[in-house]
Amino acid sequence: MTIEELSGPELAGAPAATSEESAPRWTPLVLVSLGTFITVLDFFIVNVAVPDIQRSLHASSVAVQFVLAGYGLPLATLMITSGRMGDLYGRRRLFVLGLALFTAASACAGLARDPAQLVAARVLQGVAASLVTPQVLALLGAMYQGRARAVAFNVYGLAIGLAAVFGQLIGGSLIAMNPAGLGWRAIFLVNVPVGLVAVALVPRLVPESRGGGRAGLDVTGMLLVMLGLVAIVLPLTEGRELGWPLWSVLCLIAAVPVLAGFAAQQHRGTVRGGSPLVNTELFRSRAFSVGLLAMMFYYATMGACFLVLSLYLQQGRGMSPLGSGLLYLPLGAGFFAATALAGRLVTRLGRQAPAVGALLVVAGYGALAALVRGIGVGGHVTWLAGPLLVAGVGMGLTMAPLSSMVLAPVSADHAAAASGVLSTAQEIGATVGTALVGGIFFRMTGDHTGPQTAPHAFSVCLTVLVAFDLLVVALVRLMGRTPDTP
Repeated sequence: MTIEELSGPELAGAPAATSEESAPRWTPLVLVSLGTFITVLDFFIVNVAVPDIQRSLHASSVAVQFVLAGYGLPLATLMITSGRMGDLYGRRRLFVLGLALFTAASACAGLARDPAQLVAARVLQGVAASLVTPQVLALLGAMYQGRARAVAFNVYGLAIGLAAVFGQLIGGSLIAMNPAGLGWRAIFLVNVPVGLVAVALVPRLVPESRGGGRAGLDVTGMLLVMLGLVAIVLPLTEGRELGWPLWSVLCLIAAVPVLAGFAAQQHRGTVRGGSPLVNTELFRSRAFSVGLLAMMFYYATMGACFLVLSLYLQQGRGMSPLGSGLLYLPLGAGFFAATALAGRLVTRLGRQAPAVGALLVVAGYGALAALVRGIGVGGHVTWLAGPLLVAGVGMGLTMAPLSSMVLAPVSADHAAAASGVLSTAQEIGATVGTALVGGIFFRMTGDHTGPQTAPHAFSVCLTVLVAFDLLVVALVRLMGRTPDTP
């Protein structure tokens, strides 16, 4: 069975849709996408609040780093396990549990009295987000089919993109408005009413679905993949800030045999007909295996771009968080427009639509690098709006269609687990891209990030991102060149 059959009646509680459906049922789609939006938003929104958090809680720079990493680390390392749990125990059940936990953790973060409490709340948020994220695409695949599924996947991509693109603007606006004198706490407490409404409505309006079989959870595989991913994500997140101590290098080295052992253990489980976290038959599909690499490089460019763009605007051009956030509007407008038209564009461009989108991102980043070098210190930043608009269009044309292509060959039994693998690839890509490109930026600017050093560093980083996006183009073309292996 392929993902094109995911909404068949064999899925518990998932009503079948007809192939003639051209629009999805909007209420469950909005509710599921809302879960995606708030969990992605909290990955980005906290960046603009760092100075206020540091002053308010008297937090050290190390504590602030753990506020940031405390969310991303469990999110990246638990999604594969959470995805398989959704297949086994019910995707809606895990989604609602994750939302409830995320809502409670957001309240704890907003009420934190010291850095330790805030870090603990952020870790809990990350664990909760790891329960929510891998269920989303599987739930959408179970609820919709045909053109309705394409629309649903576009809305999913739009939710991610808008949360990522406008995270800084939303955070800056909340802090500037300072509702009820909450200051930075508002960026966390705003999740509480949203989460409560979603937790109340999802069980009533979103049908349950799960994979086939009743085998238990692969505990050995769970421990191996968590250990291996922690050994990658933790040093990449903290290593640069701490000067790459020996433990960080040893962790990265140790990750290779641990993840190799995980892959071998999963393959044995698949061959023997067991219930591994990841059925390795998935990787026989060129669309899935090559597509994961494409998604990893794509998210590496997106996560890194948002980081170095914010650094350039705030530290290189002296803009406020709100002012720099406003410059994300052209990027978001392009993303929104392309996502809204993605269905029609994919119909015309076929499987190469994500490659065309990545080429537009290349064009936008290339023009942005040229303009940054050209305007130097004195030019006005509004000149950057045009290239950002083009890059946003490219991002919108890439994200949802590429996700759909990667998951197309996945069976219903492994939909959430495959979504967990895809989400993990996205998170690892964003982490690696941010660490690599952010490291280049800081190495070039040193301790004196300002108008004399930031423009050149930013343009060099954009050149690296162009190379990454060209790799995405090549990988997308490779996905569509050869038919999938059954």
